[in-house]
Amino acid sequence: MSSVFQKIIEGEIPCHKVYEDELVFAFLDISPLSLGHTLVIPKEPAETLDKLSAESAAAIGRVLPQISRAVLAATGASAFNILQNNGASAHQAVFHVHFHIIPKQDNGAGLGIGWRPGTLESAEGAALAQRIAEQL
Repeated sequence: MSSVFQKIIEGEIPCHKVYEDELVFAFLDISPLSLGHTLVIPKEPAETLDKLSAESAAAIGRVLPQISRAVLAATGASAFNILQNNGASAHQAVFHVHFHIIPKQDNGAGLGIGWRPGTLESAEGAALAQRIAEQL
C-alpha cells in the first residue's frame, strides 16, 4: 500500500517542494510546528529507519545539513531540531521514513520536548554495549 509520502513523491498529491534528487525528496510540512518545518524523505518506500537501505540513508545524511542550513537562512531561525520517529508507539504517523527539520523561533514556536533521564549503572552499560556491538 502506498503511503501519502509516496503519493507526494509521485506527484499524485501536491506539495511545496524544496529539494529533490534521485534518492531524496524534501517539502514543507502541511501541519508545521513552526515556520519552515520541512520533511526530508527517501524516495525508497521504507517504513522505518532500520529498514532503509544504506544507500538511501547515506543520501539523506549528505543533504540533511544542506537543507537545514537553507531552512535556517530562509526563516531567520538560529536553532532547530531534527526529529525522526520509528513505529506507532514512537509517535510515527506516516509509515515512510521521514526526518523533520523544525526551526525553533524566538517566539517559542517549534518542537517542545519532555525529557526524563534515567541512570545507567556501569556493569549494566558494559553488558548492554556488548550486546549491541555483537549485533553489528
